[in-house]
Amino acid sequence: MTNEQDEAVQAHHALKVESAAKKAKRAKLKKKSVPAKSHSAAVPAYPRHSLKKALRIPRAILEQNAGKACTDHEAVKFAGIAYHGPSRVEISSSIKYGFLSRTTDGNVEVTELAKKVLRPQNTDDELDGLREAFLKAPVVSSVYKHYRGENIPDEQFFQNALVDTFKIPNDKVGEFSAVFFEDLNDAELIEDVSGKKRVLDIASDAESKQPVDDTLKKIGKGLKIEHGDTCFVMMPFADPLGGYYKLIYEPAITRAGLRAVRADDEIFATGKVIDQIWMGITAAKVLVAELTGRNPNVFYELGLAHALLKPVVLVSSNQEDVPFDLQHIRVIYYDMRDPFWGDKLIAKVSENVLSAIRNPEEALLKRAVSTAI
Repeated sequence: MTNEQDEAVQAHHALKVESAAKKAKRAKLKKKSVPAKSHSAAVPAYPRHSLKKALRIPRAILEQNAGKACTDHEAVKFAGIAYHGPSRVEISSSIKYGFLSRTTDGNVEVTELAKKVLRPQNTDDELDGLREAFLKAPVVSSVYKHYRGENIPDEQFFQNALVDTFKIPNDKVGEFSAVFFEDLNDAELIEDVSGKKRVLDIASDAESKQPVDDTLKKIGKGLKIEHGDTCFVMMPFADPLGGYYKLIYEPAITRAGLRAVRADDEIFATGKVIDQIWMGITAAKVLVAELTGRNPNVFYELGLAHALLKPVVLVSSNQEDVPFDLQHIRVIYYDMRDPFWGDKLIAKVSENVLSAIRNPEEALLKRAVSTAI
């Protein structure tokens, strides 16, 4: 090979190397320019349509295809809409509520639950079906169980809970809230009480008697509760409220994995009641306060607990007995006219005790304490 040929080969090789280097650099720059997917870019786990809106496609399949299985394309065509991103999301919402089910990939059919709502056989079928669908749906059902028997907190506190407790991305909070409140209205699970929105507790007797349900397991997962950890109960000693200690609060706290104590309980040695109260409050991991009747001693103990920044689960049979400056904290309300009120209250107290340990900011009077300081 002549010198000229050798130089030509080397020049050709150098061009190939340079070209490869440029390609690699362009690919690297392209990779850097593509933003990483944010958490909010992930597909939301909750249904993005309300209950009644998610019935549009199942209704169309029932009316135009006798409810038989069909392709996704056919399903949206029955509903008179185009097959595109929004209609696929609508199908997803219907599946999450249990109104549609997948027969095979790309095919859906109307479920018995949807037929119960759309073609009721008796007066209760539609409402029962909507409630069943709501309790099946991911995330919205979890938020419902969290607040059932309670007032919905002020908007900012509610939004904080959605982000911090339920991991709803900030930019999806508005969408989720709209769906959640529409669902509560559709399923008749919300009522107005003295200007506050209260979530109804529709747990049946059988559901409320479950020893440890999935909700309790989920709340308690990963919590560090050691043997001997206590929950101090602040309540009147005299009946009838005093009798709730053995009937309601002790079983509920035991169910949550803690030991229930009260100032007059046998675990305390004889001595000044105020000393026993102080010992009980300071030693407790979490506390419960029965506010019904506005007992002065209970409110005194509650003041001590809040001054010590102890998380407290508040309970009352009525909103009038809850001071205004406590109403932004979660309060469990019970109705003794409900034949299952005791079992429901045991279940709810046990859940809120664990929730107060996991998310103490929901059970602290931070605003009042910081103002006083």
